Amino acid sequence: MNVVELIERKRDGGALTPDEIVWMIGRYSADDIPDYQMSSMLMAVFKEGLDPEELSAWVDAMLHSGDVLDFSHVAAPKVDKHSTGGVGDKISIPLAPIVAACGVAVPMMSGRGLGHTGGTLDKLESIPGFRTALDPPEFRAILEKTGLVLAGQSETLVPADRRLYALRDATGTVPSIPLISSSIMSKKLAEGLDALVLDVKVGRGAFMKELDDARALAETMVSIGTVRGTAVTALLTDMSQPLGRTIGNANEIAESVDVLRGEGPADVTELTFRLGEQMLVMGGVAPGPAEARAQMERAVESGAAFEKLVEVVVAQGGDPSVLEDTSQLARARNETVVAAPRSGVLARCDALDLGVAALRLGAGREKKEDGIDRGVGIVVPVAVGDTVAQGDPLAILRWAGERRLADAMPLVERAFEIGDEAVEPTPLVYGEVR
Repeated sequence: MNVVELIERKRDGGALTPDEIVWMIGRYSADDIPDYQMSSMLMAVFKEGLDPEELSAWVDAMLHSGDVLDFSHVAAPKVDKHSTGGVGDKISIPLAPIVAACGVAVPMMSGRGLGHTGGTLDKLESIPGFRTALDPPEFRAILEKTGLVLAGQSETLVPADRRLYALRDATGTVPSIPLISSSIMSKKLAEGLDALVLDVKVGRGAFMKELDDARALAETMVSIGTVRGTAVTALLTDMSQPLGRTIGNANEIAESVDVLRGEGPADVTELTFRLGEQMLVMGGVAPGPAEARAQMERAVESGAAFEKLVEVVVAQGGDPSVLEDTSQLARARNETVVAAPRSGVLARCDALDLGVAALRLGAGREKKEDGIDRGVGIVVPVAVGDTVAQGDPLAILRWAGERRLADAMPLVERAFEIGDEAVEPTPLVYGEVR
């Protein structure tokens, strides 16, 4: 087979055969196809899509590009959660220990930031010493011991996706239903799950800007799981404004700890519980959402959820003292406040502008080889519908490097709009797909 011919056919709207897709993914994983050619193929798929047969073959080729995990020795039900990516979306970090403290095993395999959206692994690595790169035997051992793992893909687990994930981030091919769905589902199917809960974001700060597109993505992923024997439920959730008060890495760890202590922002806490309800019900440890919520509230109030995070941080080599005192986490020295230019009602707090601003500050990657500055970020103390007075802080930027600040400031300043009329906030959850 010839990769250039495959690129040209896909570029021109033709279809690839399952054998061609398996060959191409396999050769790319083996370094026989270079990044520049796979980038061209990703752009062709971005523009032309994949038909159902192509998508099925693409998922299977990625899934079987490496190891598939077997957690049959873990007695507890195995349930994971995955988000399609958002701004200030730190939900996985408090959610996983809460659910694990309630008796569900959570083999959470997360990713790094994509485009303007943050990555759970990047945030977790703000904890000194915390290791997200675990080989399959260690992954299994930690899950068996603690009921929770917070890790990334190993070198041998779905290696095709690990490479494509970084390439998509650097080539402008992230917001594609077939590429997003195949990336997420190949990783999740490799975990040997009993069930999966998806958080499919919609709005300005999401990859799916429109509700219909988000629903189509959710339906695609639910179908991929169902055909392969894994129960999947998706919540369609809002990403028109950032989740919580923080955007960045270390500052989002601190906010996650607040949630586990029962002191987190209302929207982050509520969405954590809504997703957790699904995980506990699908895992069979709660008969319904009300009972599941009561279990999670008890886990938070008793401190069991926080202790579960401490347990897994220790198991993965991290320093638990920063959880007890989050002021020890990385924090850039410089601070700039963007104040309200007039009094009124906050009508817009644009998640996309603020996400890109955080990226420009250094909280994310513009090229796949870029490093992350875990101490920079943005605090957003207001939300749509809030009344603000002239001079009130709309955003507080922590930064390192004047050029980065200059690049970010115009985006932060245009992210906010103040009006005179009352504003009805958008719903946190738009609906479900099963």
